[in-house]
Amino acid sequence: MVAWRLLTIFVQQAYQPAGRRAATVRADGVDTVTPMKYQVESPDRSDDVLDCPNIRSKLKPRPSPFVVHNNWGGGFVSNDDRVALNSLKFASPESAGATCTAGNGATADEPAWLEASMEQVCMPLPPWAVRAGARETIFWNPKDVHVAVVTCGGLCPGLNDVVQGLVNKCTDYGVPEGNILGIRYGFKGFYDREYKPVVLTKKSVEGIHLEGGTMLGTSRGGADIKQIVKQIDLWGIDMCFVVGGNGGNAGAAAIQAELEKNNIVCTVVGVPKSIDNDILLIDKCFGFDTAVEEAQRALLAAKVEAASARRGIGLVKLMGRQSGFIALQASMASGVVDVCLIPEVPFTLFGERGMFTFLEKVLQEKGHAVVCVAEGAGQDILSTGEHRTDASGNPILKDVGPWLRSEMKAHFKEADVKYIDPSYLIRSIPTTSGDRIYCKILAHNAVHGAFAGYTGVTVGLVNTHYVYLPIPVVIQAPRTVDPRGKNWNRLRASIGQPNFF
Repeated sequence: MVAWRLLTIFVQQAYQPAGRRAATVRADGVDTVTPMKYQVESPDRSDDVLDCPNIRSKLKPRPSPFVVHNNWGGGFVSNDDRVALNSLKFASPESAGATCTAGNGATADEPAWLEASMEQVCMPLPPWAVRAGARETIFWNPKDVHVAVVTCGGLCPGLNDVVQGLVNKCTDYGVPEGNILGIRYGFKGFYDREYKPVVLTKKSVEGIHLEGGTMLGTSRGGADIKQIVKQIDLWGIDMCFVVGGNGGNAGAAAIQAELEKNNIVCTVVGVPKSIDNDILLIDKCFGFDTAVEEAQRALLAAKVEAASARRGIGLVKLMGRQSGFIALQASMASGVVDVCLIPEVPFTLFGERGMFTFLEKVLQEKGHAVVCVAEGAGQDILSTGEHRTDASGNPILKDVGPWLRSEMKAHFKEADVKYIDPSYLIRSIPTTSGDRIYCKILAHNAVHGAFAGYTGVTVGLVNTHYVYLPIPVVIQAPRTVDPRGKNWNRLRASIGQPNFF
């Protein structure tokens, strides 16, 4: 009996999580309980980390104002905390979603297998990123800080949420009322004489998260970086928060470089925005989930229209210039889509493997069909050889929706084709609850990063943890759907969609 008790306690101790109380047995057979201490791995300063620039050498360290309550009881993030950039270790290239990559410790004898989507990053990356969050030591005196907030590029659900989060957290740090400026209509608002900056306070941003759009206004491209830096210096701005996509973050990086060139002390921190979810490395951009939720409404309407007609076809065009994430996620979530076409995957309409052959089978089996197409899909078919871009450098696309509708009507003579284009409707609405929380956390971490002395960085969610990333890393190219990845594979498996090429 004693032997059985000893064996039982041995097993309990062997699988006891650190920090629990562990039972032991004295020589006289009496059970005792002793506390076990948590085992914490010491930070390794030799870790290969994606370095984030900072201007701490030009600033004076001081305790955070949140030290008095230990950051509301939640504690502080260490500068040595790390977040893994690659969350998986693949056994071989045959593992779903794996690819071989140079660097990251790879050799001819021992290759490193990473997620195929990591190939989109055009440089070797270290294994770790800097964790975002409040630091115990800050490098600005909050009462002397002056802040500028600017929103750039196209609209996206959550812009007002982020503006509100930035203002509220700066105020929580102790930035005085009147010291936070909202820049009107994008980067040009720094020097536009017609639209002056507005003072942002907790009172002025109260409730703006309940509305779509941005209270500051926005615009695309055409910024004069030298003039912006001149105004930052003239106004005595210490922190500049840029809420924008690839173009906006590129502008933020250019501003930071010009500030450094002119020896002007100011931190520049980005909050990445993209309705297309096309920012590299980041799990998702704010507003994306809201856009997907709204896009489903169009798909469900197309389902009703198609199912109510004889040989009905519901065709929905969704946003997605170079990245088909909205079309993919909305198709997967709605459960009504039979065909999904995205920019990353080529397709043909005719022939044995053409999309129309598959669509005819669906019509014969179900009597109706729903097709979802991203706006950037099929551009190789529609291209006339002319490549134009808008003010932000985005390609100006041929309109795939009306073209596909015409082709369907010509091919399926007796079909009733209904075309729905929700267009800007999916980006001009208030955020869902999940996005609202996400925006607030991103905004707060941006402010924490600025007070920690970081500059030229953007904040994002990587492998479910918040990190700071150097802006040049995330703006190399748009993030795209990986045709070999699990997300696209899951959709195809779910709806039975073959390759149309």
